[in-house]
Amino acid sequence: MNNYMKLAKEQAACGVAAGEGGPFGAVIIDKMGNIIAVANNQVLLEKDPTAHAEVQAIRKACQKLDTYDLSDCILYTSCEPCPMCLSAIIWANIKEVYYGCDKKDAGHIGFRDDMIYDFLEGKRDDVLKEQQIDREECIKLFEQYQADKGTIY
Repeated sequence: MNNYMKLAKEQAACGVAAGEGGPFGAVIIDKMGNIIAVANNQVLLEKDPTAHAEVQAIRKACQKLDTYDLSDCILYTSCEPCPMCLSAIIWANIKEVYYGCDKKDAGHIGFRDDMIYDFLEGKRDDVLKEQQIDREECIKLFEQYQADKGTIY
């Protein structure tokens, strides 16, 4: 077994044993193989639906490296990232991800990744109501940010 994946799996098992969250663990390393961050799912502990292992690892890595750009990092995770985690990985500029179980495995034990993928593909309108309002007022902030040459990440 890959050593980083083994660490991700062990982290997931520790989190489950502690009652912190689901069976998910993540490890972020740099290109030299140095471990930057290790995390597990802490949704139950933190009472935070965004406290997935990958997001927790990204938060730790960014804090440790004092950056929002993890483009020189690699992520190992015990399960294929859900849509939220996948988005966080992309926003963090991580270009390599290795995962153990896949989204179907997660679905078999009750996790709802497929519902979110279906919603994103327009197959489910019962998940969330979205409606654009007050664009005319909100766009002013965007225009000011662009005029001030705000940082795009």
